[in-house]
Amino acid sequence: MFSGNFKSLGESAMTIVYTREHEMFRQSLRKFLHKEVVPHFRKWEKERQVPKEIWKSFGRHGFLCPWLPEEYGGSGVGFEYSLIIMEEMSRADVDIPISLHSDVVVPYLFSYGDEEQKRRWLPGCASGDLLTAIAMTEPDAGSDLAAIQTAAVEEGDYYILNGQKVFVTNGWDCDLVVVACKTGNRPKPHHNISLIAVEDGTPGFIKSKKMEKMGRHTEGTAELVFEDCRVPRNHLLGQEGKGFYYLMEKLQQERLVAAIGSLCAAEKMFAEGLEYAKTRKAFGKPIGSFQYNSFKLAEMATEIEIARTFVERLVAEHIQGRELVTKVSMAKWWVSEMTNRVAAQVLQLHGGYGYMEEYPICRHYQNVRVDTIFAGTNEIMKSIIAKSLGL
Repeated sequence: MFSGNFKSLGESAMTIVYTREHEMFRQSLRKFLHKEVVPHFRKWEKERQVPKEIWKSFGRHGFLCPWLPEEYGGSGVGFEYSLIIMEEMSRADVDIPISLHSDVVVPYLFSYGDEEQKRRWLPGCASGDLLTAIAMTEPDAGSDLAAIQTAAVEEGDYYILNGQKVFVTNGWDCDLVVVACKTGNRPKPHHNISLIAVEDGTPGFIKSKKMEKMGRHTEGTAELVFEDCRVPRNHLLGQEGKGFYYLMEKLQQERLVAAIGSLCAAEKMFAEGLEYAKTRKAFGKPIGSFQYNSFKLAEMATEIEIARTFVERLVAEHIQGRELVTKVSMAKWWVSEMTNRVAAQVLQLHGGYGYMEEYPICRHYQNVRVDTIFAGTNEIMKSIIAKSLGL
């Protein structure tokens, strides 16, 4: 649990004070998850589909976009409420892309949308009536955003959008997708990227297929196609040609969210592994009593504690509005790789049972593999860090 005082080395102390309201929110969410989500989640996972109504239920209880100002349907509270949601979702062992919607996509609408756009879309985002996604990756353009080929050409009061996007989380279920596309032929490629919001049902917007993934089966990851898709020009977010810079501005929070998610997963898997090591017996004693296993558990506990200390500090600094691109890149790659080590070691600790899908570690192992890939691959994270070092 995130709590207490945070100190950045060489800087004044920063404190996040968790109040009675925070605890009430946490307890309310915990009860909601165990009543309305946990009993049904394995069924949804097998069906690879979360009912739209459950999103609306999250919204009715105030668990979507709690940071939005009240005038747009939110509660006007701090980012720490988003942390509570991520932690409790992990603790309840349910994988629904709430944080992707609330803390990654909707901030684009809030930060770069004009007043008419905000009033049109944000209340639905908070209520669960409007699910969002962001479409950046293409079949031939992943980390290199400047290489995207999806393009929008002006035609009167519309943009005519053509192109293909892949690996779009929430894409299958979304009511609104923020599309990164080219809107010009300026000499510098990244000066041509714009963000355009496309509503479900827009002629030419095709949800081509739900993608079959190794894990995270309830995320509705999709391939999206735009064929002469006529999008009103007033769906442009911010200024034309500024999309690349908007994406860069928001990637700090996206990657911090990714690091938090990885950390929560590591803690969940470790707790399950520790319990298993204490109760599973071999050769007449608990398997955790064997020195090799006890040392592995000690190593995992240490790395998780280091990760939490670092991530907590970054959370505090992020709430303070500090620029953390390099540090967040460090956290994203190191924590996600640590989490994958924990997954492998806890699965191994379970032996043959770890390979059985009835055991949670089997699903966790599949789910966390993508953590080193999404929100920018870990290789890209290291490139950002190297650049900051003058290399």
